[in-house]
Amino acid sequence: MKTVETENEGLKRAFMLTIPAEDIEARVDQEVKRIAPQIRMPGFRPGKVPANLIRKMHGESLRGDALQGAVQDGVQQLLTEQKIRPALQPQVELDDGYQPGKDAEVRVSLEALPDMAAPSIEGLKLERLTVEPDEAAVDEQVRQLASQNKSWDDAPRKHAAAPGDLVVMDFAGTVDGTPFEGGKGDDMSVELGSGRLIPGFEDQLIGVKAGDKPEVNVTFPDDYPVDNLKGKEATFAVTVKSVKTAADTKVDDAFAKTLGLNDLEHLKGLIRGQLEQELNGLTRTHMKRQLLDQLAARHDFAVPPSMVEAEFQNIVAQLKHEASHEEDPAAALKEIDAEAGDYRHIAERRVRLGLLLSEIGGANGVEISEQEMRNLVVQAASQYQGEEQKRFLDLVQREPMFAAQLRAPLYEDKVVDFLFAHAEISDRTGTRAQLEADLESEEGHVHGPGCGHDHAPAPKAKKSAAKGKAGTKSKDAPVPEEPAKGPVEKASAKPKPAKPLKDEPGRKAPQPKAAAKPAPAKAPARKAPAKKPARKA
Repeated sequence: MKTVETENEGLKRAFMLTIPAEDIEARVDQEVKRIAPQIRMPGFRPGKVPANLIRKMHGESLRGDALQGAVQDGVQQLLTEQKIRPALQPQVELDDGYQPGKDAEVRVSLEALPDMAAPSIEGLKLERLTVEPDEAAVDEQVRQLASQNKSWDDAPRKHAAAPGDLVVMDFAGTVDGTPFEGGKGDDMSVELGSGRLIPGFEDQLIGVKAGDKPEVNVTFPDDYPVDNLKGKEATFAVTVKSVKTAADTKVDDAFAKTLGLNDLEHLKGLIRGQLEQELNGLTRTHMKRQLLDQLAARHDFAVPPSMVEAEFQNIVAQLKHEASHEEDPAAALKEIDAEAGDYRHIAERRVRLGLLLSEIGGANGVEISEQEMRNLVVQAASQYQGEEQKRFLDLVQREPMFAAQLRAPLYEDKVVDFLFAHAEISDRTGTRAQLEADLESEEGHVHGPGCGHDHAPAPKAKKSAAKGKAGTKSKDAPVPEEPAKGPVEKASAKPKPAKPLKDEPGRKAPQPKAAAKPAPAKAPARKAPAKKPARKA
């Protein structure tokens, strides 16, 4: 194979490969010999069909497979000989003028991962801010749990339903006078004011009494999950079976037993344990951000533009999705556009940190065992059912990059744990408010070389483009301290993506289909069978 380098600028590389026709024909001959025993043709004994007839029957297909195999092997040989680690999948183009029987000219374009010095991990100093669960918070959680597990008493027959009451009803809905699938139900219970039903439905039940038969007129929201009902006006014939009022729920051992627990202290212990786990997660996030800040401040090197662009598009897509649920989506989108430069810096930092963690993990023998990988696959597959689960498992087996994306978060956690074990850690006890304030103060700032300050005091939190109704920061806003969660294991000759993007690379993970059963229930677009939200590091 002849190799000519046609571009070498920064991390961009391009080559022209010339694969001899003889090599391709030799592969065809090998394939003919391999399949010959399986070929059946009238007039010949099994396995005795002449090679020239096999070529005549299957030549085009065999030559295509041989060419593809030769190109793949040629690209792999190129990467090995040139000692190149591609950032993403190399782009491979066969010359338009290729003719069977002739040499194949192939153009290979790629971005290489940067050569970097051994990352500096000595002298890392971290603070572990620990918080003990507040008993007042435990008691508040118990009270909230009690309010969510109300008991109900039948109201007097002439009692008019008020907000907070429970209405038990039958209903039958029509659109343009025609019943629709999922529009009928019996003995449905709804707490007025809960917001469970489509807008306007619960409001029209205020004042009803047992035995009433009101007609409820509503309009399905534009974002309703059933396409043929979006924006449609509907009429529901309702029969009120009963009206119930909430009874006072006494928080005691008896209440805990209704939840299947031994006593109230058992309940508090479980809640206390959950709060401890949550606080430990916040403490870890706080330490991790310190760690990544120190790594970013120590290392500055060029990163592949394609990886940065992919990460930037991922951030923007996430923000735009959040903006679509804001009270003023247009204003939120405008803010995203205005801050695009900030998000591009965040993307660059994430990619750089991802490469650093990859290098550190590879240099120090951090690995994911086969058993850990099997556990990951089983856990991820449990989020799907039936054919969707089969598709998911097939993707894991067929697509190395898809499998790499799956294990990337765990690998990152293991590298972070390795660095924690080698850092000097000082402990400080604080409050949850202090811990959350520290975390909030770091959001919106991109630390690293050229950031313009010495990281003390912490900068004021920057408003997210995806704000809550009261202008509070969205919990799902992209955090600059997150490295790109690509396959961050030690890079090999095989190309790897920057991050498990939702729609990248190429093949998308099968998404369980949401049930499209229309009902008065408000379109909490039922999220695909119990898919768990992505873990925040």
